[in-house]
Amino acid sequence: MIVRSAFATLALLLAAAATSAPEQKMRTTVDAEVARDEALLERLVKQNSGTLNLPGVTAVGEMMRGELAPLGFDVRWIDMRATGRAGHIVATHKGDGRGQRILLIGHLDTVFEPSSPFTGFTREGNRATGPGVGDDKGGLVVIVAALRAMQAAGTLRNADIKVVLTGDEERAGTPQDAARRDLIEAGKWADIALEYENVATDKGVDYATIARRGSLTWEIVAHGKTGHSSGVFGADLGYGAIYELARILDDFRRELPEKNLNYNVGVMAGGTPAAMDAAGVTATGTGKPNIVAADAVARGDLRALTPDQEARVRGRMEKIVAQHLPGTQATIAFFEGYPTMPPTDANRALLAELNRANRDLGLPEMPEYDPAKRGAADSSFVAADTVAMGGLGASGGNSHAPGEWVDLASLPRQALRSAVFISRLAARPRDAQSRKR
Repeated sequence: MIVRSAFATLALLLAAAATSAPEQKMRTTVDAEVARDEALLERLVKQNSGTLNLPGVTAVGEMMRGELAPLGFDVRWIDMRATGRAGHIVATHKGDGRGQRILLIGHLDTVFEPSSPFTGFTREGNRATGPGVGDDKGGLVVIVAALRAMQAAGTLRNADIKVVLTGDEERAGTPQDAARRDLIEAGKWADIALEYENVATDKGVDYATIARRGSLTWEIVAHGKTGHSSGVFGADLGYGAIYELARILDDFRRELPEKNLNYNVGVMAGGTPAAMDAAGVTATGTGKPNIVAADAVARGDLRALTPDQEARVRGRMEKIVAQHLPGTQATIAFFEGYPTMPPTDANRALLAELNRANRDLGLPEMPEYDPAKRGAADSSFVAADTVAMGGLGASGGNSHAPGEWVDLASLPRQALRSAVFISRLAARPRDAQSRKR
């Protein structure tokens, strides 16, 4: 125990020697405000903000306004009711205009609507449980705690920072170009974008997210000749719509596999007739065992790491669909979704800077996380215009499911990392050549 204590003391001394006086002040501030940050997390979680709960999302937006405005941010509420959603927070802090422009991204909504039985906020030791506690309300707390630490240390004063908190990350409004307009504009403004969904953690190691796969939806509609089942596979009736759909999906399974690619079938139906609703979430079919199916429909998603991979796989899917069984026809359509956030040299250089801060703070370095293990996020909408990193929020688990939880000890750790990291980035002179254009 004495040896361990000595090593811990030495680590703290070395970390203190590597950090500046303002950075040491950030550490002190973060440590002093743990209870305040946990109280904010509890208030946010107790307010239901399922994406379609427009008043609830608005209420969380007002809570965040109350945190950001006292820090000197000009906070605007962007009404999004025209897209079927509540709105977004866009908060701007004007510095001296000389340093890097930093965009911080989070979201106000969760997947848990008011009808969900998963409610409330509970705590057992360092584990807090509640709807959206990690995705993304823990991330919102990390943003606020980091900015408070920067204000206390004086590094926020000259920093040019924009915070965009979307109200529909879990279910984007339509049309998507309107729903993501303000975020995309902020990405064009920024030199660096940092996104605050859950930090990826595996066996106690925090990982950095420098790439995310995109996500789009596809729909297949197949048709065939209908008649008595005694004629199926024959020259007159052919194979029917269900066999055509099954052929297509099985060819996807056999022919498409490659690294960083997923193609899931989420819902399907066949019969005479069969159809998909406009939202693409309910498929219906009727028929009898002795009738060859006239219709078959299926919807799924496609996740690829780069624009080239996505375009190439889409082309292969279209070719597979076009190889019809006798007596059938089918079409495939693709719908807008999340763009890709491919790994880039600039993103890796940004990670190197984060790990420099980690070393100076006495924190473990963060390896790159496998993008195939992460979902899509709002950072993908700005990745084409700026250097980007994701997953800087709280550590936890069971995201999007009852029992979602966070490790409360991760909040101060992530806040300190971000406060020092953002401060260093914001103090770095702007260099047009450093931007990923």
